[in-house]
Amino acid sequence: MKKIGSLLAILAVSAAFLPAQQTPRTTIARLEKMLQSLDSFQTDFEQTQFSTSLSTPLKQKGKLYFKKPDMMRWEYEAPEPSIYVYKEGLFLSYFPEDNQLWRQKIPPEQYENEILGFLAGKARLAEKYIIEPSPFPGGDKNSAQLKLIPKEEGENAYILLEIDQKSWMIRRAILFDWTGNKIEYGFGRIKTNPRLSKDLFEIKVPPDCEIIEDEGPRKK
Repeated sequence: MKKIGSLLAILAVSAAFLPAQQTPRTTIARLEKMLQSLDSFQTDFEQTQFSTSLSTPLKQKGKLYFKKPDMMRWEYEAPEPSIYVYKEGLFLSYFPEDNQLWRQKIPPEQYENEILGFLAGKARLAEKYIIEPSPFPGGDKNSAQLKLIPKEEGENAYILLEIDQKSWMIRRAILFDWTGNKIEYGFGRIKTNPRLSKDLFEIKVPPDCEIIEDEGPRKK
């Protein structure tokens, strides 16, 4: 699911923009406290993929919906529509242009600990990452930025994160892999605790849609 799993291990801070009393750890604590207080949220997002194999970055945009304890929907609107839903251990990927729905069961320890555990306010980033202040281009006086370095080797070499110091919500995240590729996510128009129907986390498909049982995540 094209690094969505890695995606939602994100958040940030930068000592250059922080009041004196703020540190990377206290900023992360504020972010995690905010997520703990939420029952749901929705946001617009823009995703830009930079690859050594692509001459032009791949840009996509859409909407993200999350509802505790374990429901998430990524809805890509452009340039190619697609929908990804995670709910109760089942991951669904729908591609309207192909008229295909991919279904995959994912063990909670594989998915929930990384993404849902964090969004639900259960995961602790300081336990998994070395957290350092790291200013990067595009920040402003209301943003806080961090560099997160995994304590154990994984898919990402490091992550740059940016949060709004007024709302304490995620503004931007940039994921770098070991080969020099990166994916950048920007978030805007964030709504906290909206009323999200459970029907939102279902995918309605045409009667002739091909349903495929998949053994592993499909990457775009």
